[in-house]
Amino acid sequence: MARVTLEHVTKRYEDVTAVDDMNLEIEDGEFVCLVGPSGCGKSTTMETIAGLTKPTEGTIHIGDVDVTNLPPKDRGVSMVFQNIALFPHMDVYENISFGLRLRKYDKDEIDRRVDQAADIVQLEGMLDRMPDEMSGGQRQRVAIARAIVREPDVFLMDEPLANLDAKLRVHMRTELQRLHKQLETTIIYVTHDQAEAMTMSDRIAVINAGELQQIDPPLICYNEPANLFVAGFIGSPSMNFVEGELAEDGFRSEWFDVSFDPSAVEGVTVGDPVTLGVRPEDVHLADRTESLSTATREIPVTTDVLEPMGNEVFVYLRLADGPSRTMDQDVAGASMGELLMSLDPDTPIEEDQETSVVLDRSSIHLFDTRSGEALAHGIETLAEQPRGDDTTPTEAESDSYS
Repeated sequence: MARVTLEHVTKRYEDVTAVDDMNLEIEDGEFVCLVGPSGCGKSTTMETIAGLTKPTEGTIHIGDVDVTNLPPKDRGVSMVFQNIALFPHMDVYENISFGLRLRKYDKDEIDRRVDQAADIVQLEGMLDRMPDEMSGGQRQRVAIARAIVREPDVFLMDEPLANLDAKLRVHMRTELQRLHKQLETTIIYVTHDQAEAMTMSDRIAVINAGELQQIDPPLICYNEPANLFVAGFIGSPSMNFVEGELAEDGFRSEWFDVSFDPSAVEGVTVGDPVTLGVRPEDVHLADRTESLSTATREIPVTTDVLEPMGNEVFVYLRLADGPSRTMDQDVAGASMGELLMSLDPDTPIEEDQETSVVLDRSSIHLFDTRSGEALAHGIETLAEQPRGDDTTPTEAESDSYS
């Protein structure tokens, strides 16, 4: 096991900056996921750690050793790739032991390591099989066992489950968590699948355009996103966003207002553009909020599209006279007059139904529209008035909904 430290790592390809001033510290024995959209620089970051790519600037340490200029074989790392890349003419034993045989390990030591790795990834009795006789999940376990036998300080996994079907990916996520618990080895895992990142990792490093946006435990990234990008990327479906401004009595937008004391929000002043964010599960039907003590005032909406998902129903809502959702709008389309709400599947609701919703103040996020940085997570403590007054709009406030 070993700590991995990246200090001001930058990687440029001519006029393209793939990784920009990356500072990252991964603790000994930690499972960290590098997550972000395609082309964000997560795989390039991993390749610099592995030694497959040399950084343009910065240093990389594994443990106490500066490995920036060391070849991959001397870094004490093992990699598992998206492309399983087994030797088709070798059986499972030969595939797993290939690296050890190449390094002239003793036969008894090779057998010990192969048997131990096969036991860990549940390949007992399969060592004489050929790759084309195995399922995709079994072949992926062979690739993982091939990495385990080297007994590395650090495992590097670059989207190893991407080519598996959905059911098998869920199964292999569980297997990788068991593997980490059993080996207690540092694992750095690259994925664009936030479900993998949320369920497996001790911390998530969210990357966009080569820059580290946030590194925190999964629930911190979900509940306290550092900026608009993290808020929109982490969580499925995405967070709703509504653009507006900071007014003397709180948040004001074309669609609805939320009152609170603006002086309690640092970094912006009255008149500055701010973006309100709220997740679909924190949007509630107004007539079903008896137990919600932190509700905003009611917001009139019209239901648009219903998407039954089995355990929940996603309901697209048009705000006031907002347009219907179009195919090129993403989920966070509230700036265009839309909210997405998540409901219990037994909730009676129909398309084109006029109703009202409220937002859970404790789960409302505020962001600086210009910089994208988070300003507040939860605004119920900022309200100037108790809910009894807040839920009764003044005549002027009522006009803002018309």
